[in-house]
Amino acid sequence: MARRIEHRASTRWTADQVSAALVDPAYLRDRLAALGGGGATLLEHNSTNGDTRFRLRHAVPATDLPSAIRGFLKGDLMIERTETWQRAEDGSHVGTVEAGVPGVPGHIRGTMRLSDDTDGGSTILMEGQVVVNIPLLGGKVEDVIATQVTRLLGKEFEHTTNWLAAHDH
Repeated sequence: MARRIEHRASTRWTADQVSAALVDPAYLRDRLAALGGGGATLLEHNSTNGDTRFRLRHAVPATDLPSAIRGFLKGDLMIERTETWQRAEDGSHVGTVEAGVPGVPGHIRGTMRLSDDTDGGSTILMEGQVVVNIPLLGGKVEDVIATQVTRLLGKEFEHTTNWLAAHDH
């Protein structure tokens, strides 16, 4: 069984401005330092002809997890995530995300679209799902991971808007 994830957020910056930040290694390192938890790091970053792929690791502290999940994971919830971004023909920016928790049979997969709004700002939409294949506990782990990922996406977008404001020239 899978748990659906959806996150939508809007900002005053254009899709091009937000996209430039989302794939900037300096921004990614700053975001990981602010929100990534212990052991957070940018593992890989490649950008060629406007297509960008990066891989990172971040953590959700064990203290933020339900006790049943803490006992199963035996430590922080470590998430390894790969994102790809490219510009679409319609001028929007589209991406994919795949993430997993080492030692947990399952995955998070989703798609993202960042597009300009008619008022001059932009909106990002992430849609995906969490799948955990653990008998009896799978659904509970999926719920926890989906909740944590949704919270993280909200914090990341807030960080993005703050970062853009601080780097606005």
